[in-house]
Amino acid sequence: MSMTKPTKRKSRWPRWARRGLLENIATAIIAIGFLMLFQPFALALYTYSFITMLAGTVMFIIVSKFPE
Repeated sequence: MSMTKPTKRKSRWPRWARRGLLENIATAIIAIGFLMLFQPFALALYTYSFITMLAGTVMFIIVSKFPE
């Protein structure tokens, strides 16, 4: 039984393109779309709320396949 520590495999992905950060950004975009949907002030925000939430959801689905 060897006592050597297993080495972590170095990913070729840049640090900014990892799953953790981009999942948080996608979640924030979904939350912004949700707030846009339920605000009573501006019709333009309400108009683009669904597209914003859809973009955040698609981004989350894609980013969830990225390495950690």
